[in-house]
Amino acid sequence: MQSFTLHPQLARDTTFVGDLALSRVLLMNDANYPWLILVPRRDGAVEIVDLTDEDQQRLMREIALASTALKAATPCEKLNVAAIGNVVPQLHVHVVARRKSDPAWPKPVWGAAPALSYEPRARHEFVTALRKRLDLATE
Repeated sequence: MQSFTLHPQLARDTTFVGDLALSRVLLMNDANYPWLILVPRRDGAVEIVDLTDEDQQRLMREIALASTALKAATPCEKLNVAAIGNVVPQLHVHVVARRKSDPAWPKPVWGAAPALSYEPRARHEFVTALRKRLDLATE
């Protein structure tokens, strides 16, 4: 595995869930929306095309795995998946569970409502459930 440094903003805005074969899995610290972020552990990657063909395929499998885990762990009606990176240049993929009753529906989640902090116990329980569904070791 190459060296890896997580962008400081991603580190500030998220809770560590675990590491898959390629990606670090993070939970966005906003309880308005169950929201995972996958960050391929490849320094210098800005776009998906910056990854090798093998890593691109692995990333797609990990996006599907994270999507399945999030869908199973939440009562979502839609999943939004995006690799935008206009603010944080490090390659990262958002997987957001959406409901018609969420504060931003049907618009994008960015800036729609102030971030709502998770209650510590609820965050711990959610992260534990996600780790189980992603087959990651628990702390």
